[in-house]
Amino acid sequence: MKIKDLEFEPFIGEAELSEAVLRVAERINADYQGRKVMLCPVLTGSYMFFSDLSRRLTVENEVCFVKYTSYEGTSSTGTVSAVLPFPERVRGKDVLIVEDIVDTGVSMDHMLQEVRKLEPRSVRVCALFSKPGCLQRDIVVDYVGREIGNEFIVGYGLDYDQEGRTLKEVYVVKG
Repeated sequence: MKIKDLEFEPFIGEAELSEAVLRVAERINADYQGRKVMLCPVLTGSYMFFSDLSRRLTVENEVCFVKYTSYEGTSSTGTVSAVLPFPERVRGKDVLIVEDIVDTGVSMDHMLQEVRKLEPRSVRVCALFSKPGCLQRDIVVDYVGREIGNEFIVGYGLDYDQEGRTLKEVYVVKG
């Protein structure tokens, strides 16, 4: 499959994605049992993961979307911009940041610094994918659907230059 100038091939199918989402949801349900959690999905990439994850959560929750950007094409710009920052209402709450992928950790580190200024009760990070070998910041991803290498992936919310987000499966660049 071709998106713009890159060729992609299948990487992770729908069934495996569903299993990963369920595993993460079960851990969140166990950890937050009896507590209310403020779910903060990071737009735009996490929307499919968050949609599936939120329907599997049994814990009491509320949602506030945030949007931070740092990507252009297939790589991070190194500069993080808050398009839709964390709202004041996270103060004193158990916050769970829901992200599609954590690779360098630069964006997540920035988000964690920003949300901590608002003094939530607790902050945890949930990501469908993590690239531990690519981390450039000392951050912890508390809930991970799947660890991957340095592959560039697209689909299931992840994009290549704003294309490919609506694919039901995840694809990886060929080669």
